[in-house]
Amino acid sequence: MEEKDIIIIGAGPIGIACALACKAKNYNYTIIEKGALTNSLFNYPLNMTFFSTSEKLEINNIPFISNNPKPNRNEALEYYRRVTTSNALHIKLYETVNTINKHGSHFTVTTSKQHYRSKNVIIATGFYDIPKLLNVPGEDLPKVTHYYKEAHSYSLQHTIIVGASNSAVDAALEIYRKGGHVTMVVRGNDIGSRVKYWVRPDIVNRIDEGSITAYFNSEITAIQEDRVSIKTPSGIKSLKNDYVVALTGYQPNFDLLEHAGVSFSKDSNHIPDYNPDTMETNIKGLYLAGVICGGMETHKWFIENSRIHADKIIKHINILNQSN
Repeated sequence: MEEKDIIIIGAGPIGIACALACKAKNYNYTIIEKGALTNSLFNYPLNMTFFSTSEKLEINNIPFISNNPKPNRNEALEYYRRVTTSNALHIKLYETVNTINKHGSHFTVTTSKQHYRSKNVIIATGFYDIPKLLNVPGEDLPKVTHYYKEAHSYSLQHTIIVGASNSAVDAALEIYRKGGHVTMVVRGNDIGSRVKYWVRPDIVNRIDEGSITAYFNSEITAIQEDRVSIKTPSGIKSLKNDYVVALTGYQPNFDLLEHAGVSFSKDSNHIPDYNPDTMETNIKGLYLAGVICGGMETHKWFIENSRIHADKIIKHINILNQSN
């Protein structure tokens, strides 16, 4: 069993920020990550551009130099990779955390490979692993995906995009420009209000001119091999279809927190219980960092407003250690 001062779960930007804060105070730490370094960013669409400017994505005051006003996915991967390697951070990749159990003043963290013992655990696991499902017949067909990588495979195909968020709009525009036949199915009455301001006019114009078809106040009711049924204000429509890209959002994996004993709000937002000044949960020594703090309100936390969590956590741990 490896003994650590601090175990960090998740090697995204916020997990990396926590590791940098640990290293600055000479704590014996390890990051455990079930996938690749910055796994969520790695799984973003290839041509994704951030809403934030590069300085807002910086961690630990390490400059993020971008060739563009808004950095893209590849630039972010390069930045966080260089931060990690140049600081020789301790990271275990492709190792899944299964359980967190507290015994007395210490936690036992059991992974797919071994056991760890630590007085403090930081959970910075993000929210990109579990898609919000449509819950309609046919959603399990191979032609349905809840993730979008690139447009080429959808060229010359009839593709339905479900949703009107940034990811849905980006996918619709890219597929249209690669020669795909794009239809958007949107539950609301308009394109999402948080869509990037420089992209919104583009999608609105493409819909207005008929290049992209959009059904608002509508939802998919069933998916077949070659068609999709849609409930619209004017009735049920059956559309020819090759692929469905359902970009309706994602939610955190709460199982790890629940099994560790973290309590949650009783409403549908399912916000975990933590102290915003220290980021400590109702379990002493167990901390949250990043978007996991928002529960189902995943749109409220970003790299730029949660990178401060690392300093709050390490400051609190320092205070506790000094008092002991």
